[in-house]
Amino acid sequence: MEQHHWVEQVRSGDQFAFRQFYEAYANGAIRIASAITRNRELAKDAVQETFIRVFRQIDSYNPTLPFDPWFYRILTNECLRLINKETSLVKVEPSNLDDNPALVEKSFDQLSDLYDIIQSLDDLHRIPLILKYIKGFSEKEIADILQLNQNTLKSRLFKARKHLKMLLDPHGEEDVT
Repeated sequence: MEQHHWVEQVRSGDQFAFRQFYEAYANGAIRIASAITRNRELAKDAVQETFIRVFRQIDSYNPTLPFDPWFYRILTNECLRLINKETSLVKVEPSNLDDNPALVEKSFDQLSDLYDIIQSLDDLHRIPLILKYIKGFSEKEIADILQLNQNTLKSRLFKARKHLKMLLDPHGEEDVT
């Protein structure tokens, strides 16, 4: 079902269309929310709240714009809201990756060290990396999702990649840029 078609059906109150939308987006949303929150249960709460907000706010969606950035902005904001609400977060341990491979994309299942390193980054750098390299959003879309200036986002991605490179190869040669 094409996005603009089911968006209109959801707007008209069609519960079957909303169920189709949920089934199309739920698994990907859980993976991204898990990566952002570092907590599977918190991620589930964020996804549940996201779908409620999408249902309530579907009339504010502009169908001339891509849907995914709008949806993932709501999801990201909900994840950040719940993170701020929590007093302590449980970090995903590497052993949990083997027990629950749905937490992250397949490439992270195979590279748990890389996953751990990304999870060790601060939110300012970790979340843009997740949105770009796991979800595949463009820099402009990520800037819109995170409500940042595109140059600020580029700077954060650059610093995050530089930090990742240093963590992955601590004895490597320093870049002179």
